[in-house]
Amino acid sequence: MADARKVVLVTGGSSGIGLATATAFARGGAAVVIAARNAERGTVALEELRRIGAETEFIQADVSRSADVEELVRATVARFGRLDVAVNNAGSLESGVFKPLADFDQDEFDAHISLNLRSVWLCMKYEIAQMLEQGGGGAIVNVASVNGLGGVPLNSLYAAAKAGVIALTKSAAQEYAANGIRVNALVAGGFRTPMLLDTFARAAPDDPSSIEKQFASMVPLGRIGDPAEAAAAILWLASDAASYVAGHSLIVDGGLTAPYR
Repeated sequence: MADARKVVLVTGGSSGIGLATATAFARGGAAVVIAARNAERGTVALEELRRIGAETEFIQADVSRSADVEELVRATVARFGRLDVAVNNAGSLESGVFKPLADFDQDEFDAHISLNLRSVWLCMKYEIAQMLEQGGGGAIVNVASVNGLGGVPLNSLYAAAKAGVIALTKSAAQEYAANGIRVNALVAGGFRTPMLLDTFARAAPDDPSSIEKQFASMVPLGRIGDPAEAAAAILWLASDAASYVAGHSLIVDGGLTAPYR
């Protein structure tokens, strides 16, 4: 259950885990800002949230760009007065996938790390600055991936970026705990999001359902997760119920990585 009247910022909030998280916070009474690069999807998500009575705004932003993130945080505070919770969920598999490491070029590396790692650093940079300006206190949840727990064949750049997200989370948690700012990570397994389904389609264009079934068969719970299940974990990490939790990597993957950790 979200804490009422908290101001929450969710990046990548127009679909998947981000939208599920924004919806859950809104249903709990929080004011929610969603951010995404795609204005059309962001507007659709905003309308969906407002239909459930949410006090919410959509702000278009590319969170791999410093100026966009600085303005995003400024606009959030201008609209709602403060920032209490940030969920840094935005990520992308647009490039840097389905090739062995030595086949990537530098532009692919730079783009992938920018979208999936630099973006999280930039978000924390400006979110933490705002929380400190408010006098401290707050919660940040960074969405990482089980891919960041080890190497992934044909997906090395994504694995590296998500491992970096976990390291940034643990570092920031130690640096700002004394200021009452708790920083944690959701380490997500496979959830039924547009990004995952697109990955299945790209991996097997003629029969994406076969890849989906293969993936589900590797999960001890026997299925792909619902984004609402990821959102529930994020809400707990951000809530007062997790007041003694900092620098934690909460793995939510249906048991997928249990044999290896």
